Amino acid sequence: MAAYDFATLTTNAHEDWTLFVVRFHDRPGAGELRRELLQAHLEWVAAHADTLRAAGSLRESPEATPVGGLWVVRAPDRAAVEALIATDPFTTGGLRAGWDIFYWSKALPQPVSF
Repeated sequence: MAAYDFATLTTNAHEDWTLFVVRFHDRPGAGELRRELLQAHLEWVAAHADTLRAAGSLRESPEATPVGGLWVVRAPDRAAVEALIATDPFTTGGLRAGWDIFYWSKALPQPVSF
């Protein structure tokens, strides 16, 4: 196993950006609104792929209606994340009941991929 300088990795001190995780909560019972806004939202996500490093819906089971979403965002600061959220069609269209923004310290140096 390689030796890593975890203090450097987790602070992103060597970068001009920080990683954030945003956990979104949809309004209860808003499945139809989500479907109406989905195409605009997906186009918006694609247009922000340089900042949104990962994005997707959260569900209680694979076939269930989403109850929210999760983003991994690369941004200079929390204000930039908040500004990004404010322009998302899911936000402007009234789907989001709220969200939580967390600083994310990636523990290993390997790129995130699936």
